[in-house]
Amino acid sequence: MNRPAPSGTAPFVLSVLDNALTGVGHSVQEVFEDVISLAQLADRLGFHRFWISEHHAMPGASTSSPQLMVARLIGETEHIRLGAGGIMLPNHVPLMIAEQFGMLKTLAPGRIDLGLGRAPGTDGATAAALRRHHTANDEFPEQIEELLGFMGNDFPQGHPYQHVHAVPGPWQDEQNKIPPTKTSPDVWILGSSIYSAHLAARLGRPYAFALQFGSADVLNAMRIYRENFRPSTLLDEPYSLVSVGAIANDDPAEARRQAATTAMGMMRMFKQQGFSILHPKDVEDYPATFPERQFLDEWTDRTLHGTASEVAEGLEELHEQTGADELMLVTGGHSRAIHARTVELVADHYNLPTR
Repeated sequence: MNRPAPSGTAPFVLSVLDNALTGVGHSVQEVFEDVISLAQLADRLGFHRFWISEHHAMPGASTSSPQLMVARLIGETEHIRLGAGGIMLPNHVPLMIAEQFGMLKTLAPGRIDLGLGRAPGTDGATAAALRRHHTANDEFPEQIEELLGFMGNDFPQGHPYQHVHAVPGPWQDEQNKIPPTKTSPDVWILGSSIYSAHLAARLGRPYAFALQFGSADVLNAMRIYRENFRPSTLLDEPYSLVSVGAIANDDPAEARRQAATTAMGMMRMFKQQGFSILHPKDVEDYPATFPERQFLDEWTDRTLHGTASEVAEGLEELHEQTGADELMLVTGGHSRAIHARTVELVADHYNLPTR
């Protein structure tokens, strides 16, 4: 894995994550067009990578298959790294993911990331429909080892899958008597707990911590990752990323209004009402109880929101606290236009080199 230089004048690498948030009143087709436009904008403005998340059965999030969107974005962008942030591996068969990302890295050599998570990305009933058995989470480390075995075609002698091969991949190159492909997807471990920190350290993989999901102990997770890191063929030193909700706008009041729509979506999800991104006016008119108001205010403030300088101040404070090599903006809000404005303002603030 190549270690990128900091972005522009920022003391860290800057990237973008799009959850394909689909607000009430917007169609999926409109949002997918906006996701493509946002990836093109991030590419043009000099961000390092652009990731898509996996979610299921949510009215407010539309990418049930990040790899399909990545395939489209390969032809729509030129320089930026593209990836799944992430693939929820217990929802999938490792061989299929190895094959799919083998195709993606062949289409865009040196530009593909594969982030792996173990959360279902949905509610319990949908998770049961996806996973079929309740022990899927417990098998996450074994699934990663299996996936890496298929991607490297290096199962040990006697392994039950020793003669099963992912195509495209090293085995196909060997059979077709051509030099082995030199590039492969960078495989990341994703999480929001110390469990994922221990796993990423043991496997010697880059680690991405999803701070947008709540008040998890990111500082302890980062410490554990660094202290327990074992060098691997991919990385000789730890490399960490923290993703965080971010909404920048010329009008800080509007940035807060948009941040509140994501907070409302989280409250609805916790109340089992479905993750929906309501219009800001509907959020403002909602007759919240005192505990609900506390929840909404807390989750609104978990998103860095305000002017470009205010968001940058929050990013720099987060970087100072965590020591993360890379910070990823999780764009949010009901308005897709504000996603693009966030990317523009942050890029301008840090003088990112346009391409």
